[in-house]
Order: sequence, then structure tokens, then C-alpha cells
Amino acid sequence: MAYKLSIIVSLISFLFIQSALSIDPLFHICFNSQNFTTNTVYDKNLRKLLTSLSYKTPPTGFGLGSIGQYPHDRPYGLSLCRGDVSRKDCKTCVVEASSEILKLCPNNKGAIVWYDSCFLKYNDIDFFGKIDYQNRFAMLNVNNVSMIEPQKFNQRVKKLLTNLSKKACQKSKMFAKGESEMEEYSKKIYGMVQCSRDVSGVDCKKCLDDAISELPSCCDGKQGGRVVGGSCNIRYEIYPFLNLH
Repeated sequence: MAYKLSIIVSLISFLFIQSALSIDPLFHICFNSQNFTTNTVYDKNLRKLLTSLSYKTPPTGFGLGSIGQYPHDRPYGLSLCRGDVSRKDCKTCVVEASSEILKLCPNNKGAIVWYDSCFLKYNDIDFFGKIDYQNRFAMLNVNNVSMIEPQKFNQRVKKLLTNLSKKACQKSKMFAKGESEMEEYSKKIYGMVQCSRDVSGVDCKKCLDDAISELPSCCDGKQGGRVVGGSCNIRYEIYPFLNLH
């Protein structure tokens, strides 16, 4: 896991610019080496599945399903929108992800793409209810913390995200956001955590705790950072980054 994150951190400046645009994907992984041919049954089922996810997901922010009569022709798919985005923005994001993932990973039987507002994943193997530890990356705010000792700042970030993870795993949306006041510096730390709703509350907590443990290796002393995966994600910044509803 640390090896995969170290590769992503080397690309961080480029990825951080992309995230600010909120148009292009943050990142993607074509993780299944098995291929399918255009116009085959699997291809047609996959396209139907992606279309269905664009309708299933917006009402609640989460959707999953599979289409196909036979195992070798059946794709499994899942999409999740960030817990604070509107139904309209959720649909826009999932529709874009459904189109883009086929361009980024043409003919791959397994792929995942992340945007700032949503992510979408599919595979020819049933992955529902299982923590995805393999498909994960990190991003950071390139600016260093200057108003507070880095070690103390890191501790406050960890405390905030750990508290939020306890709340998220007990909620139906498995999403929690909050802030931590640094009164002596007149600053706040803003954070959010989220799990994909196919995993249990216990596994949600495991996934989030594991993601939090990765922060020192990617975002030590940085003003913001995130660890994003196929089952959960975490983020913190020293500025508000979520919608205010």
C-alpha cells in the first residue's frame, strides 16, 4: 500500500491542479487485466449497468447493481457521490464518470474513476460488501503548515478525522463532516470522511482508520490532504471545501 501511495504523491502537483478544476477526473485505475471485446454481451451489459447507475445514484447519492444472465457476462458496478453534493450535481458527476471510464479504461473488465464529487467502479467479480484496499491514492495541498508546529497540527487533524470516522460508520449515509478550532491561531481545520454504503459499519471504521494511518506518509505537515479509495475516503483542509447545506 505504501508503495502505491508513494507513486501517487510524486504526481501530486498535477493532480492538485486537476482537482481545482472540478471537471477532469482526480484519478483512475484500470485494475483488471482481463479484457472484453466491443459489442460482446459483456460490453452491452456494462453499458446498460453504467446507464442504470446514473439513474439509481442521484436520489440517495449511492447506487449499485449487476446485469447479466451468466457469470462471465455479468459486470458489477457501484457509484457514490460525496455526501454534501446536490442530487443534480450527483447525477452530472455520475453521468460524466460513466462516459469517461470507458475512454480511460477501454475494454478493461475492471476499472474505477474518481471525481471531486463522485466515484464509479465496476468489475466482472462481485466486490460488494468487501473493503477495497488495493485501489487507493493520496493527494495533498502543496503548502506547508506555518501557523502551528507540524506535529501538533498533525495530531489535531488525526483527532478530528478519527472522531468523524466514529460518527460516519453509525450513519445511514456513512458520511460525516466537521471542523476543529485552533483558537490560539485563529484558524480552523475542516474535515470529512465517507464510506461506500455497501460495506458494514465495522468495515467502514476499519477502512477509515487505515486511510487516516496513511496521512503521515503522504501529507505530513501539509495544510490539506486526502486519501481516496474504492471503499472510503478522507480529507482535511484549513479552508471550507464542502457545500454549506
